[in-house]
Amino acid sequence: MSTPATTPVAFSVQRPDHPLDRLTSALRISAGSGGQTWLAFGGPGLLFVPVALMLVFRRKYPRWWFDFNVELLRFSGRVAAYATLLTDVYPSTDEEQGVRLDLPEPDPAQLNRWLPLVKWLLALPHLIVLVLLSIGAVFAVVAAWVSILFTGRYPEALFDYVVGVGRWGLRVVAYAFALVTDEYPPFRLAA
Repeated sequence: MSTPATTPVAFSVQRPDHPLDRLTSALRISAGSGGQTWLAFGGPGLLFVPVALMLVFRRKYPRWWFDFNVELLRFSGRVAAYATLLTDVYPSTDEEQGVRLDLPEPDPAQLNRWLPLVKWLLALPHLIVLVLLSIGAVFAVVAAWVSILFTGRYPEALFDYVVGVGRWGLRVVAYAFALVTDEYPPFRLAA
């Protein structure tokens, strides 16, 4: 069996080597809701609209905008890891904290100028699958929450599944909304 090729987009969460805090895990939904709300309503528009306009009309992707998008996605990754109980560390706006997210720096000359207009449409099959996987991830997080309350540990298979769904989602965001790559994302949870 051959090993799947790696993608230019990387997302990983360091597995805790100690028991997770049961009290903060029990109260996690209310503790993480501020960052989650902002990211859900403000993040996607900041990523897509300005970049799409710059690529289509000017064929540019300014380095400062790429840096902003990467840091916004890194912060959203830390918030998601905290909200899904993968870590006990409250998300920082500027520190890695065991959540690694890397995106390839785009070369506007290598990106198709008109593809940003239809990438969201090409990503629809991924988005449909991700909705189903995310429903599964909600059940996995609830099961992990119960496990953490009783044992202090996040079951390894559930941890890998939740991180895999996040990784898949990030690849789709990098392709269809952050517009950093024209490489169509693979349909898989693994790196």
